[in-house]
Amino acid sequence: MKANEAQDDAAWMAARAGKFTASRASDLMAKTRSGPSASRANLLALLAVERLTGECVPTYTNGAMQRGIELEAEARDAYAFTRLATVEEAGFVPCDSLPNTGCSPDGLIGDDGLVEIKCPASMQKHLEALRSGAHAVEYRWQLQHQLMVTGRQWVDAVSYDPRFPEHLQLAVTRVERDEAAIAELREAIQVADAEVEATVSELASMEVAA
Repeated sequence: MKANEAQDDAAWMAARAGKFTASRASDLMAKTRSGPSASRANLLALLAVERLTGECVPTYTNGAMQRGIELEAEARDAYAFTRLATVEEAGFVPCDSLPNTGCSPDGLIGDDGLVEIKCPASMQKHLEALRSGAHAVEYRWQLQHQLMVTGRQWVDAVSYDPRFPEHLQLAVTRVERDEAAIAELREAIQVADAEVEATVSELASMEVAA
């Protein structure tokens, strides 16, 4: 089964419902000068509802997101060809050491690596990925979350844009496992998971309004 197929099916959706996933890591870790961002509170409310219903809350999909879905397989093939790498596709991977946590890598490389693919609608974003590896910085928490869950040592952050000349269509930045960041992320998940469970208990105990 291909990754985009696995990530669209009901089993994949059910597996990630109520979980701290890599794509949600940035919302969890976002901070303002005064403390956690509103995105964290919104995420925890969403996870509580998903745990009560057992279903993923539908999220808005715009044109840029759809573009990324449609180009992912093409980007994966381009990466595999240029890097002479064998990419093993995967579905949802649960975390062995943290409850209610997992990720869905875009690909597994050998025994130690991963690949995470972005296909930005903005050509400027791809240009910045080529210039400085900006995509690896933007998705820092997502990448470290994947390394935490899978136990792997590195992930290639890939930006792909077929509108560029052929030799500039791929921007690849290798991100190494950051144990300090992973420890911070692990602690944040443990704290947040307890909050979600408390909210689930609170909601479950509420009487149905007359």
